[in-house]
Amino acid sequence: MDLWGVRAGISEITFFVLLALKAWAFIDAVLRRSDAFVAAGKLTKPAWCLILGLALVSSLVFPSVFGLLSILGIVAALVYVLDVRPALASVTRR
Repeated sequence: MDLWGVRAGISEITFFVLLALKAWAFIDAVLRRSDAFVAAGKLTKPAWCLILGLALVSSLVFPSVFGLLSILGIVAALVYVLDVRPALASVTRR
């Protein structure tokens, strides 16, 4: 087994995991209520859907883990999942 094959395998697995994260964040943003974003004091729903949608599309068009667009998309998805989503959940709890 060569070192380049292991590196390529790890890179491919990482790409698909991060692609799934971006897709999950985008779908979650689409399914949330618009007024919850405003009530939580975050960007509007259309803004988050646009940001996460562009991140997802850029990953599909330019499939790379280490590209600039990929890194920006990863940061956007992580900000949504770690900051915006919990804020939305606290606003929409019954």
